[in-house]
Amino acid sequence: MTGTAPKFVDAFLIDLNGVERGKRLPVADIVKIEKAGLRFPRSLIGVDIWGNDVFDNGLVVDTGDSDGLCRLLPPGVRPAPWTAPPAMQAQVMMSEAGGDAFAADPRQTLIDVRERARSLGFTPVAALELEFYLLAREFDELGRPLTPKNALTGKRVREGRVYAMAELDAYAAFLGDLYSACDEQGLPLDAAVIEAGPSQFEVNLKHQPDIVAAADQAVWLKRAIRGTASRHGLVATFMAKPFGELPGNGMHAHMSLVDAKGANVFEKAETLECAIAGLIATMREGMIFFAPHLNSWRRFQESSHAPTRATWGRENRTASLRIPADGGANTRFEHRVAGADANPYLVLAAILSGALHGLEKNLAPPPPLTGNAYQSDAPRLDIGWRAALDAFTQGDALADAFGPLFVQVYSALKRQEMRVADRRVTDFEYDSYLTAF
Repeated sequence: MTGTAPKFVDAFLIDLNGVERGKRLPVADIVKIEKAGLRFPRSLIGVDIWGNDVFDNGLVVDTGDSDGLCRLLPPGVRPAPWTAPPAMQAQVMMSEAGGDAFAADPRQTLIDVRERARSLGFTPVAALELEFYLLAREFDELGRPLTPKNALTGKRVREGRVYAMAELDAYAAFLGDLYSACDEQGLPLDAAVIEAGPSQFEVNLKHQPDIVAAADQAVWLKRAIRGTASRHGLVATFMAKPFGELPGNGMHAHMSLVDAKGANVFEKAETLECAIAGLIATMREGMIFFAPHLNSWRRFQESSHAPTRATWGRENRTASLRIPADGGANTRFEHRVAGADANPYLVLAAILSGALHGLEKNLAPPPPLTGNAYQSDAPRLDIGWRAALDAFTQGDALADAFGPLFVQVYSALKRQEMRVADRRVTDFEYDSYLTAF
């Protein structure tokens, strides 16, 4: 950062929906945050998507809405180069008031699964890819968002031009500032490409030998993308399906496991296939994390590159699990189910838990799929919001791995959001039925 010295620090945690929640403090309070942490209500971790308390989760009136202790996470305070006036930012994590682990914190859930992997002799290596749309700060007459105008032609972007270099040139100023912001924050941003939707992008993070750090980086990258977009008069959205007729936004996870000597255990086909079998066996249980919101389920459409069947295949992007052609030490799977609206901590926790389940049970997968996975008779993934929550809470793998407090808090949160959604009448219903009868 250059120019005026920062005046504020934004301290935030990540709630169960993946939303940043926190407070803005005078920059002089950085010393206090570093030494003593912050106190936030424990219930903050489980508020609904609108920020309302969830009284059924046991964290509000049942405990007097007590505080938890929030400690600063490494690497500490970082610049937020898109802000005006200048600000700093810091991520914290919720623990119990005395410092013990708080089992409802999504980051703690991933830590617990990582430690389970380590106890089995595995270190997970992971990287995330994020898709998003850049939108104008304008809406049509029905309140729907609009794509921006092309900086080179002045015309509104209406078509996707996948991998087009000319489109990248049109967004050169935004992308240049985004890469600079990531450099300032130590984020290993790799490739950026134009995706299939108009003004839709995919950005990739480099692989990390710490799966928790990989999720942290996804959180910070989202902040950088939104902040940089705002600086350019744009809105970045990670909504899973912002346009019903256009491609949705995914969050693809690449993962491998290495042993104590640093060797990739997936080089052995039997080990990779055990992990694949566990992922397929637990995939429906994990759908509430891969598709956590009402809108998430609109993304799963035939021939949309959002998988609808629990399948795997080699170099097959219609499958849920793609095994890239890279071999040897680079052998890995790409998990293609989650939307960009998902919480990266819970996505990676569900994926790693599934892989470990297969390894611990020595499971065998079905044969790898060739051809069109949408025409497969494999178990369907587009089961819907309620069925996905039931699959998790009634399942025999992920619920046990995540623990009873997590299950209680997360399921109460989702059921409250479902009740609110049930009461909302949409414009589609008014258009279709108000005067039809």
